[in-house]
Order: sequence, then structure tokens, then C-alpha cells
Amino acid sequence: MHDATRGAVVTRLKRIEGQVGGLLRMVGEDRYCVDVLTQINAVRAALYKVEEQILRDHVSHCVADAFATGDVIEQRHKVEELIATIGRMTR
Repeated sequence: MHDATRGAVVTRLKRIEGQVGGLLRMVGEDRYCVDVLTQINAVRAALYKVEEQILRDHVSHCVADAFATGDVIEQRHKVEELIATIGRMTR
């Protein structure tokens, strides 16, 4: 992962960590279920954004670099890896 992406991902994950801490407090305070569910949805959306950011970095650099080398075996490996990764992400 490139440094710029890593920094942005760490920042987002720290924010998500704070959101999860807020969820713990909400549950501990017996807050209204709909409010808790709304916050869970916000955390899920934030995680999807992190996932997308990391995937974008991977495709833009790791996969693109494999194609730039011209190594057909490495290209095939990266494509198969990418397909498997996206498959796991969509379950």
C-alpha cells in the first residue's frame, strides 16, 4: 500500500474506532435500538469506504505493476487474486 493511501486509511480506521467506541457506550447506556442500528450502519458504510480505498490502491499499483512488467504468469496471478478478493468482499 502506498504511503498516502496508508495514511488516509489509518485516519479513517481511527475514526471508525471512535464510532465503535460510541456504539459500545450507546449499548451500555441502553440507548434506543433504532439509534444504535443507525450508528452500526454508519460504521459499516465507513468500513466499505476503507475497503474501496485499499482495493483502489491495490488495483492502481499492485495489479497495474504486474501488467507493466509484461510477465504473463504474474498478470494471471494478480487477476485471479483480484477476482477471489472481490468474491470474498461481496459475500
